[in-house]
Amino acid sequence: MSGVEDKIASLGLKLPEVVPPLATYQPAVRSGAYVHTSGQLPMVAGALLATGKVGAEVGPEQGKELAATCALNALAAVKSVIGDLDKIVRVVKVVGFVASAPDFTGQPGVVNGASELLGAVLGDKGVHARSAVGVAVLPLDAPVEVEIQVEIAD
Repeated sequence: MSGVEDKIASLGLKLPEVVPPLATYQPAVRSGAYVHTSGQLPMVAGALLATGKVGAEVGPEQGKELAATCALNALAAVKSVIGDLDKIVRVVKVVGFVASAPDFTGQPGVVNGASELLGAVLGDKGVHARSAVGVAVLPLDAPVEVEIQVEIAD
């Protein structure tokens, strides 16, 4: 197990298996010194943890927890490409999509779940640029989706 995976375990979490693609794409691809993940949904053992819009069927705190699950799934996708999460130099960018009720404007707080998880696991390497975007609907009626870009060293 890598140091990053040890840190994940110390937080009471477990790096999951890679979530299989829902369509024609790869969970993550490497280009030079970067790995880009596809959007990761809050899935555990092949099932969504919740469905619906944040600010309606899903509360902001639950949305934040779901975003952390997405980030953990993104790390699993990165590992599937590079083999060892200790190769991460830094998280460069996080993009979070929040399926939002029409009057919900707390997308940044929801996506903080992903940012905080990456910071807790990677320390300073987890500090990143970020976008938090409200959308009408996400695949499978998921409340949140997160993609990350990481720089890696060989």
